[in-house]
Amino acid sequence: MDLLESPIAAELMRWLDRLDHPAVWYQIVVLLLAGTGAWAMQRYLGGRLLAEVGGLQRFTLRSVQRVMFPFTMLIVVLSGRAILQAQEFTTAVLNIAVPLLLSLAAIRFLVYGLRKGFPVTPMLKAWENIIGFTIWALVALHLLGWLPAVLEAMDELAVNVGSARISLLSSLKLVMLIGLLMTLAFWISGVLERRMKASTHVTPALQVALAKFSKFFLLTLAFLLALNAVGIDFTALTVFGGALGVGIGFGLQRIASNFISGFILVLDRSIKPGDVISIGDKFGWVEELRARYIVVRNRDGVETLIPNENLITSEVINWSYTDRHVRVRIPVQISYNDDPEQAMALMLEAASAAERVVADPAPTVRLQEFADNGILLELRVWIDDPEAGVGGVRSAINLAIWRAFKQAGISFPYPQRDLYIKEMPRG
Repeated sequence: MDLLESPIAAELMRWLDRLDHPAVWYQIVVLLLAGTGAWAMQRYLGGRLLAEVGGLQRFTLRSVQRVMFPFTMLIVVLSGRAILQAQEFTTAVLNIAVPLLLSLAAIRFLVYGLRKGFPVTPMLKAWENIIGFTIWALVALHLLGWLPAVLEAMDELAVNVGSARISLLSSLKLVMLIGLLMTLAFWISGVLERRMKASTHVTPALQVALAKFSKFFLLTLAFLLALNAVGIDFTALTVFGGALGVGIGFGLQRIASNFISGFILVLDRSIKPGDVISIGDKFGWVEELRARYIVVRNRDGVETLIPNENLITSEVINWSYTDRHVRVRIPVQISYNDDPEQAMALMLEAASAAERVVADPAPTVRLQEFADNGILLELRVWIDDPEAGVGGVRSAINLAIWRAFKQAGISFPYPQRDLYIKEMPRG
């Protein structure tokens, strides 16, 4: 297509050839004023106003800020165009600027809305601007009528690999389709995951299973649809599939093992989000089940990433697999001169010092053994929140036992040894 085939583009080219005409400079001045005013308005909105407000107002201003620059510039351009038309000046340049600014505002708003389906990260913010500018550039070329000529030039830059012809245009189409479809797949899977987490009828394990399956299915479907849209024959993927199988066999077997182990953990429901587990010297509660690992957070606030394969091949203690009740043992020794029945009654009363101790099962006290230095007693209490740890429960009950024994005159024995001297040395 000839670049002058578009009426708007042809008129613009004619006016650019006549830069000495005052109407052209008037329109350039309007564009400069619009750009300066829009930039100042955006800086004011993003600086002073955002610093003064918070909550919902801040979120609303953030959303408006995304489209503030093109909309402010558009208002100034429309006003300038109306003034120039009233003075009977031709406004070809401004006629081009109006649809370009409208498309820029719409694209920035749509990309920002689509971004809300993903967790906010610095990389995502950077890609938001790149994607928005790329889409706007394509729309601008289309409005100017230059897009067919640009696409034809990109298609001519091609190489032949066997019977296949690979051009710059087809490569860019493949990359853009894969990026677009996978973005949509991530967005849809994120929406489904949030909906399932908000549902009270779906168990946490089933939520993770459905989220993993939907993401894997949607990403695979997006990749295959992109290949089919570009025109790549699926039979050509057999070589790639064989190479992938060899790669998994040699270098990616641990990754594949962790990935499959993640599905096994979800399907057999042996470990669920919120479970309290111990594996090796690691203790904590499960925060997330990911494709390659699980996230375990301990009482110190440290998050440990444990590969899924380790949970399949190693012994794992699940403190809350079928029942969240955990028994806490508190051993205490008293002197042989004290009454063990009185001490056991005081220990049973001290069990109520910890608020986390449950009434059912009820606390119990046992006389364990007659040890070398005293009588060994043991208080056994139950808690139903093992993720909160047991140190606080032990501390509160031990302090209560100490106070009760001191008040009753019950003593704690300490190791004693008797030394017998058979014969004193002479001299």
